[in-house]
Amino acid sequence: MAPRVLVFGTGSVGSVYTYLLSKAIPASNITAICRSNYEDATKYGFTIHSTLWGKDLNVKPTIARTVEDAVALSNDEPFDYVVISSKAIPTQPSTAELIRPAVSENTAIVLIQNGVGIEEPYVKMFPNNPLVSTVVYLPATQIQPAVVEHKEVELLHLGTYPAVDAPPRAKDAAKAFADLLTAAGATAKLHDDVQAERWTKLLVNASWNPICALTRSRDQQFLASDAEALDFIRDVMREIASVAGAYGYGDRVNEEMIEFQIGRASVRKAPGVQPSMLADALAGKNMEVDAIVGNAVKLAKQKGVAVPMLRTVYLLARGLDSSFSR
Repeated sequence: MAPRVLVFGTGSVGSVYTYLLSKAIPASNITAICRSNYEDATKYGFTIHSTLWGKDLNVKPTIARTVEDAVALSNDEPFDYVVISSKAIPTQPSTAELIRPAVSENTAIVLIQNGVGIEEPYVKMFPNNPLVSTVVYLPATQIQPAVVEHKEVELLHLGTYPAVDAPPRAKDAAKAFADLLTAAGATAKLHDDVQAERWTKLLVNASWNPICALTRSRDQQFLASDAEALDFIRDVMREIASVAGAYGYGDRVNEEMIEFQIGRASVRKAPGVQPSMLADALAGKNMEVDAIVGNAVKLAKQKGVAVPMLRTVYLLARGLDSSFSR
């Protein structure tokens, strides 16, 4: 029997993975929670324009406004997976609380979100459910409600949380989800410890994202703004690497990786890349400050690692983020 999937958060990432999952299971087995794009998704489904798979790709899953509505539409049939692809920002109630009606004793929770340390709220609320943590590389933008442009990369790293002490059924759930994506034609890489991939991505995210948002500059524009900009970025990355090292990931997040990422940014053509926090800041939307930067600062404090530059960037980014709600 094909698994039943609930997708919570259908912006660019959620829309693309809704489409991909429909290549492996019937679209009727997928329920998508929609907010601002509810009307368009209900009428037309999700349309994907991809340089990798083609244009005018369409999927029409079951659409619901809330998790409660999704459960009602499912006739109380349990969901095998709840995929969370919303932005990792604090909400009241929390996302963990919002998905509770859809989580049965055998439901696996899949987090397709940025940052580090984001898993704990789900562990506390659902201690007996399999939890799959992921790192996504998917350059996609929702250009209008329920219409997404996707460029040439799609890659999902995944593994259980926690990595070492996860029970066998959690390992089985992670492998089954990876197999499901592979059958759909997606690129899924299963890891014994996916946190190494989270820290590797964080090296870029926790440096470029808030700095570009604060300066209203793309990466190349910031580098061109001052002769010391490059060294500033490098020093922030070194602080992030020091935290990763304190948690056992120094073999991946190190000086070599820093120089690799610095080199990538340095050779880009102007104006460069627009990180997600910059896009959110320009639109006056809340940013993933805590998940991407704040949690790294908290984890540094727990290990006694000094991160004065990263802490300063975090506090300034928090101030900017709070201004959008005034």
